[in-house]
Amino acid sequence: MTIKLPHASLLAGLLALGLTGPVRADIFKCADDAGHVTFSNVQSKGCKRIITDPTNSTPASGTSRAPARVTTPSPTDFPKVGSETQRSRDNDRRTILEQELATEQRNLEAAKKELADQENNILPTERNAGGGINGAKVAERLQAYKDKVQLHERNIEAIRKEIGNLR
Repeated sequence: MTIKLPHASLLAGLLALGLTGPVRADIFKCADDAGHVTFSNVQSKGCKRIITDPTNSTPASGTSRAPARVTTPSPTDFPKVGSETQRSRDNDRRTILEQELATEQRNLEAAKKELADQENNILPTERNAGGGINGAKVAERLQAYKDKVQLHERNIEAIRKEIGNLR
């Protein structure tokens, strides 16, 4: 299905989009007699203006949409770290991350074992009147154990990624 628009309407719509200007929004902080605080764009009794700067919602023509990166040079008396000190810090960081990885791997194995134990254990409340198993109840109970396994797997992946980022 094709919709045809008159060229004049299309041109007018495009021009209207391109001709937006700065937007001004005054924001007021209001407190009533009971001390309840509300924020509004309408000033009334007990309100104080808190934002009054105009905001330009469109980028200036010919400029990039990415924010300008502001760099400030370090002061000349800023302490520098020697290469040996940095290498030592990196080694300490690697050691700590490897210890965390080993701990997470142990926690993952424990969580997997706990999940397996729970999967093999069907509670009396999870059985139907005819003696069958209510899969929805079992799945609901096991979800917390599955979530724990997934959490440890994500942690291991994040730690491995962090170790890979080391120099």
